[in-house]
Amino acid sequence: MHQAARLEFERVMDEFARWHAVPEHERSPAPAWWWGPAMTVFDDHEPMRPAWCSELGLSEGASFAEGARTILALFVEQTSLPEPRDFPSKTESGDRNVRDLHPQPSDDSAFQP
Repeated sequence: MHQAARLEFERVMDEFARWHAVPEHERSPAPAWWWGPAMTVFDDHEPMRPAWCSELGLSEGASFAEGARTILALFVEQTSLPEPRDFPSKTESGDRNVRDLHPQPSDDSAFQP
């Protein structure tokens, strides 16, 4: 497996562990950005780390392909995707605009007529 693909999947597994630690009723939907790294290792039959197998509920020695299928299965019945700010848990605050970035006036002084 290419090193970049392995690093991306490692990032997904770190995020999965954080996401999975949130109680299910407070947990956001699985994020769409997991899709690409999971597809990259979809046909990789090398064994994953034992900790990742355990986190995904797979038996020790499970392959990256099995891990990818487990991640992708999260999307099967999911009807929405979280915004990055709502990951790994749902936003409880009613004042969502507080965290939004607002457009700033541009500095056009360098382009004077």
